[in-house]
Amino acid sequence: MQAIILAGGKGMRLRAAVPDLPKPLAPVNGRPFLEHQMSYWLAQGVNRFILSVGYKAEMIINRIGRRFGDAPVDYSIEELPLGTGGGLLHALHQLKPDEPFLVLNGDTFFDLPLADLQRLHAMKHSSWSLGLFPTKDSSRYLGMELDREGRLISLDAPSAQGEVWANGGVYMISQGLLNPIAEKFKGEVSLEREILPALLASRSAIYGIRHNGRFIDIGIPADYQRAADVLPSRNNA
Repeated sequence: MQAIILAGGKGMRLRAAVPDLPKPLAPVNGRPFLEHQMSYWLAQGVNRFILSVGYKAEMIINRIGRRFGDAPVDYSIEELPLGTGGGLLHALHQLKPDEPFLVLNGDTFFDLPLADLQRLHAMKHSSWSLGLFPTKDSSRYLGMELDREGRLISLDAPSAQGEVWANGGVYMISQGLLNPIAEKFKGEVSLEREILPALLASRSAIYGIRHNGRFIDIGIPADYQRAADVLPSRNNA
């Protein structure tokens, strides 16, 4: 299983807490956030990483290098900001063909078991499968509405008793799904606001899996501080 990690953003909202580092290298319990994320997915069975990098890319490359544990690491480098969607499309050419792949947001950690996601993807003949976490912060996270079979039908579901199931930033994607739209989206593109809506409008087979597990988004200082309670210390890593 190969994984693309979208780690190219500037992290403007986190700049006050981490002024001199790219957001994926923000330290949490003695190690960069990105290493926590990569360690989790390495243990889940990922055996190759492609890091989509842009802002201060050289710092990430120098820190992570060309191997992480037993997994080789390759880099897709943005010369200009491409956003989450543009970064993903730019990295596609580095994938080995003919197998589904993971895409991970570089500023979120979600402990969704890989085996569960793989099982859903195969059982539903899904083209794009995504993990959903429960949250009451519906002002920050849009709820996603699934039908009875788990197929995505809306990217903006109404909250039920103040709680929604929101996008956890973990995706499994079938090879070839994005090829038809790669020519349509050029430059800076949002995965969440442009690519996913386009795929939903084209009736692509998109399925979600709900998971009550650890989730943290370090995009803002308050949640970055909370990450120390969610992720293990170096001694327990």
